[in-house]
Amino acid sequence: MQSIELTFGDSTDSAIRADWARLAEAGIPSLAGHTSPSNSPHITLAAGADMQLPDTLRNRWQRLPLDISFSGVHIFPARTGTYVLARSVVVTRRLLELHGLLHAGISGALPLTLPDAWTPHVTLARRVPAHQLGTAMDLLDLRLAGCCTEARLWDSNTRTLASLSNPA
Repeated sequence: MQSIELTFGDSTDSAIRADWARLAEAGIPSLAGHTSPSNSPHITLAAGADMQLPDTLRNRWQRLPLDISFSGVHIFPARTGTYVLARSVVVTRRLLELHGLLHAGISGALPLTLPDAWTPHVTLARRVPAHQLGTAMDLLDLRLAGCCTEARLWDSNTRTLASLSNPA
């Protein structure tokens, strides 16, 4: 599986990691427990096991940095009786243009990441039992804005990250 993701500047990254920490301290299974170097707050733009990426992929990031605002939370069903808790990202014209430009050049992305089906979000916790959702909500300050500063490619098969917006 590969995914193309937007990551955040330091202050936004820190604020989301603080969410993870507050949730973990309350016994809620947040992403704070996932300590892999690849684990950082992000917005997934595209994902798929069979994505075909063009050689020009690195030329699509002139729109960064991109200001982002959050607007509450999404709760997605996970396994029976558990949920994914995520910060909702305000959909702006600039974000939709960037997303559309990316998808105009790739193929094989999962349907839920395609234009007209995509729900931009930043995951905070996975496998949250229903009885902990209220506690989780009480721990979050939902007024947050920030900035996406980089794009990256995550490849779960090789367990590698590659910068798309700041090539080495």
